[in-house]
Amino acid sequence: MRLTARRLNRATLGRQLLLGRARLGVADAVRRLGALQAQEAASPYLALWNRLAGFDPAELDAAFADRSVVKATLLRLTQHAVHAEDYPAFHAAMLPSLRASRLHDRRFTTSGLSVAEVDALLPHLLAFAARPRVKAEIEDLLEARLGDRNPRAWWALRTFAPLWLAPTGGPWSYGPRSSFVAAPGQLPAERRDDAVRRLVRRYLEAFGPATVADIAQFTMLTRALARDALGALAGELERLEGPDGTELFDVPGGSRPAEDTPAPPRLLPMWDSILLAYADRSRVVPTDYRRLVTRSNGDVLPTLLVDGHVAGVWRPVEGRIQATAFHRLPDEAWVGLAAEAGALQAFLADRDPMVYRRYAHWWTRLPSAEVRSLPA
Repeated sequence: MRLTARRLNRATLGRQLLLGRARLGVADAVRRLGALQAQEAASPYLALWNRLAGFDPAELDAAFADRSVVKATLLRLTQHAVHAEDYPAFHAAMLPSLRASRLHDRRFTTSGLSVAEVDALLPHLLAFAARPRVKAEIEDLLEARLGDRNPRAWWALRTFAPLWLAPTGGPWSYGPRSSFVAAPGQLPAERRDDAVRRLVRRYLEAFGPATVADIAQFTMLTRALARDALGALAGELERLEGPDGTELFDVPGGSRPAEDTPAPPRLLPMWDSILLAYADRSRVVPTDYRRLVTRSNGDVLPTLLVDGHVAGVWRPVEGRIQATAFHRLPDEAWVGLAAEAGALQAFLADRDPMVYRRYAHWWTRLPSAEVRSLPA
């Protein structure tokens, strides 16, 4: 079966609950969505606001507090919110990459520490973090074990140790002073192959159909590992063709809506997963706009989604939502965006009306076809 580019776009939107807000509980929604980028504390909340009918942010606060949804360093070495039941396999699958990103880095190799010394600290750290601990407490523990204060020990361990971020309060559950708690029940290292297969299958459930390169892009697994996992799952997957004949993989029965399915406008958060889930990001981000929304340092700006594709960016400005479109939009698109902006303003009012304010400098460097203050 050969799929058009538009059919792939609608498949992504359908899997990611962007063709219509769903009535789901927060934990079930996070499970379905696979992983929510959480580098910026507000982003998981805005991701769910875009996807769930009647979303109450207090439900995500509660899910973080009761640890049914957890936040940790995982895919692409960045913080993600995932369902707690997915965390052990996701962490086990990513562990070699997480370790290599630190232990092979010159900042560690010139620290005077050996890999064995850092690994020997791990059981002490996890026992100490049976309850939430802040950075200073953890560095005191490591200093006591090492005999001196070497900040590179914690720099490495905070990335690859099985730790969750513990909620610290503030409008989005996590404030600037991070706290960490040990994650229970990790998968043993010898089961990594099983963990990689689970991660690949969960990715396809949330983002399929997709290529080997797509899986590698989103997870930061090597293409060889992704290919091996797909081979092991061969009897459980469908093979399809993309618009250019590229081989695609998908779970049986995965939703692939018709290409003429309407896609409502949305105001997506920074680093929304659909903007990062594919090697070929033109599925959602027009090629000419990729460098506009993904800045040189890796910041991915909050975007306008019109007819299922990125059409511009947005930010709060003086009690309104400022929408910058990269091309001229029809009047009906602006009507839909204005309705979304009004609802978003109301959502932000009780939490952080000027969310993402520290990224405002990017707006001085963006081209625009039209800028509107919404709701009109």
